[in-house]
Amino acid sequence: MLDFHHRKTESKRPRMRDRGIYLLPNLFTTGALFAGFFAIVQAMNGRFELSAVAIFIAMVLDGLDGRVARMTHTQSAFGAEYDSLSDMVSFGVAPALVIYEFALQGMGKFGWIAAFVYCSGAALRLARFNTQIDAVTDKRFFQGLPSPAAAALTAGFVWVMVEYGIAGHDVRWLAAVIALFGGLTMVSNFRYYSGKEINLRRSVPFFAILLIVLAFILVSTSPPEVLFVVFLLYGLSGYVDALLQRIRHKKTAETAAPLQGGEK
Repeated sequence: MLDFHHRKTESKRPRMRDRGIYLLPNLFTTGALFAGFFAIVQAMNGRFELSAVAIFIAMVLDGLDGRVARMTHTQSAFGAEYDSLSDMVSFGVAPALVIYEFALQGMGKFGWIAAFVYCSGAALRLARFNTQIDAVTDKRFFQGLPSPAAAALTAGFVWVMVEYGIAGHDVRWLAAVIALFGGLTMVSNFRYYSGKEINLRRSVPFFAILLIVLAFILVSTSPPEVLFVVFLLYGLSGYVDALLQRIRHKKTAETAAPLQGGEK
């Protein structure tokens, strides 16, 4: 006999149609996804400056969707998964294809391998972040270079080269280094400052507002160069932090060794 009644567990299982989807944060995520797709299309048409700008726009929108969701209490599992997939397109596939179309396609196998290293590094970085998000104890730091920062570094490099009229073929080896650096650093264990402890609702001194204004002025004077240098320094900051930590541990070990020898 056929049972036309729903089981108890099935009747209680919330469906996506019943739960709905929060519109506001997902609008920002969709905008970031569109910007990443737009960057790919423009790179295929040889308009690399527009591709770079689109990736930076995607980075801004990606930074807003999470903050908007937290401020409006509209976080959801759907939003988290959608954001991760959007990041893979905007900060994984798009930068890899942009730098490949700009400079790496004339290098044969090594060119597409360098682009794939970047793309796979972004995928692994996002997968690791999603699986370890609840286990992270120190929210002040990311483990590995964040994928938006790696994308900004790659897009900034392309933007600077286009701004100065330098052909991609002339800097293909430097472009390969940038792609490999971004891909490998994303899956490294180096620490990168996250800025998550910054509270936008907290009052700040006047000097902080002045610094923000000066930063906007600095970026507006020459966006390609300033943004590329900023994210290059951010990418190198993880290596500097690891070196400083190693020096501190070495000094601590050297200080502790005489104490242990004196206790004998």
